[in-house]
Amino acid sequence: MIQNPTALLALIRELHERIRDAVVAACEQHVVDDLASVAEDEQAGDTIYAVDRVSEALLVDFFAERVAPSWPLVLLAEGLPPEGVTLPVGTPPEATVIRVLVDPIDGTRGLMYQKRPAWVLTGVAPNRGAATRLRDIQLAVQTEIPLVKQHLCDTLWATSDGPAHAERLNRLTGERHALRLRASRATSIAHGFATVSRFFPGAREELAALDEAVMRATLGPPQRGKAQCFEDQYISSAGQLYELIVGHDRFIADLRPLIERSLAARGEALGICCHPYDLCTALIAHQAGVILTDERGDALDAPMSVDDDVGWIGYANPAIRAQIEPALLAELHRRGLLA
Repeated sequence: MIQNPTALLALIRELHERIRDAVVAACEQHVVDDLASVAEDEQAGDTIYAVDRVSEALLVDFFAERVAPSWPLVLLAEGLPPEGVTLPVGTPPEATVIRVLVDPIDGTRGLMYQKRPAWVLTGVAPNRGAATRLRDIQLAVQTEIPLVKQHLCDTLWATSDGPAHAERLNRLTGERHALRLRASRATSIAHGFATVSRFFPGAREELAALDEAVMRATLGPPQRGKAQCFEDQYISSAGQLYELIVGHDRFIADLRPLIERSLAARGEALGICCHPYDLCTALIAHQAGVILTDERGDALDAPMSVDDDVGWIGYANPAIRAQIEPALLAELHRRGLLA
């Protein structure tokens, strides 16, 4: 177990607020083209944009100065070596007590064009070396980075032995109040939001066909003048989890890794996928009652890393899972996407 999680939570929340404020300030001061310029194109991870550098500059120094003296750690994040960095500097990895997985900005593209909020993400697990996995995370925090024109922003957190919590900040007045978290209790996706993620070119055709087949199997053929359900292609895994947690969405599936084999057969490469750091706050969704699985319907899990490709499925409640999962898994098998 992580020692003194309350004190560690307070420090992580402080770091998140520093990152949030710094990124909002950068968005206020710089034009879109400056923030959207490519700073680095990583081979293993995501493309690094100029706005990402704003948050990364705060990250290592904060953990080194404020966290590592009490909790020697391995820090894993984009822009760091794949094996992470140990803090205090020079500490052998086996002598650290926690592993910390961070995504300083999840949802960079939407934020830098001021389209959708982004999120600061941190998951903390007891150090089990390279074998540490997402399921080992015992403390998770995600903090909203609002649009410049947005005065309200949320922070969510959870520990493995308690419920999910949330707080809403009014940036204009500084007032904070507790936010009630409640996933949808609807028993059907009908007239609600249900999404199969297909953000980028390359895999859209197959994912859209899968989506259409599952929706028809679940809701029947379209009806003239009616919208059976809706979708929201929120280009942020943490943002998608938030939408499930607060009851906005009922079903989300990000199945991009399953398309790799069919793309390879066409001589094409799979583009960007969700990575474990994008899901390092899945504990919050779980503690809020959201059901998260992998592509095969097993409990969601992945290595605690920055470069593995991860597919995931989220259901707001057991009734939604019972409605969608049989049709979804059957269609994945029919299309040969599950080996």
